[in-house]
Amino acid sequence: MTAAACAAAFVAGLIDAVAGGGGLITLPVLLGLGLPPHLAIGTSKGQAVFGTSASAATFWRRGGIDRQRAPVAFISGLLGSAAGASAVLLVPPEPLRPLVLVLLIGAAAVVLGRPYLQPRQPIAALSPRALPWAFAAIGLGLGAYDGFFGPGTGSMLIIAFALVAGDSLTRASGNAKVVNLASNLAAVIVFAARGSIAWAIALPMGAATILGASVGARLALRRGDRFVRAVILVVVSAAVIKVAFDLRR
Repeated sequence: MTAAACAAAFVAGLIDAVAGGGGLITLPVLLGLGLPPHLAIGTSKGQAVFGTSASAATFWRRGGIDRQRAPVAFISGLLGSAAGASAVLLVPPEPLRPLVLVLLIGAAAVVLGRPYLQPRQPIAALSPRALPWAFAAIGLGLGAYDGFFGPGTGSMLIIAFALVAGDSLTRASGNAKVVNLASNLAAVIVFAARGSIAWAIALPMGAATILGASVGARLALRRGDRFVRAVILVVVSAAVIKVAFDLRR
């Protein structure tokens, strides 16, 4: 089980480094390996925090993050995720599995459609005073989604920052990492406190995620988003079929 989970984490780290959406790989695989929904979501969070920390540190060192925006993004992501993670632990496991199926399909659609959403101007002419409130709303809302479920959050954040602030996709990706890091940390704390992380699986997966992210950065220069989107489509389609088949039993 651990070997299969680490292989999935390596691929997830690779994909996250290029296009986001690594959770679309790890969560379905953990569910397919037989982990209950709560434990699968918690373990996916436990391993993801390693890759997110490394990515956020890299963007920060290279000036790819708006440092004035970062405190609002971090705090709002932290609070939103804590609320979302606490909420999902209140949902009984049986109703949660079909909900996971629906959310997986929706998250996959966002990740695959993201490359076609590349605004050059913000959709709303927000005043400088209003922007922090907009960023806080994005952090709270998508942080809550990340804590509750997770896959696709990075791509949703990139789209949100590009649409609201007019960020380039590269800049939006860096700013998204701040919320991602905060939401992963909060979710890990909540899930760990409830004993809903299989650390024996999450820690080796975390190492594999970091390695995959390193390889992904190089692969992105050679093959680009089209290759990664194709990989996501194949893997998520297989995962959705597997979860749907399990529901029929």
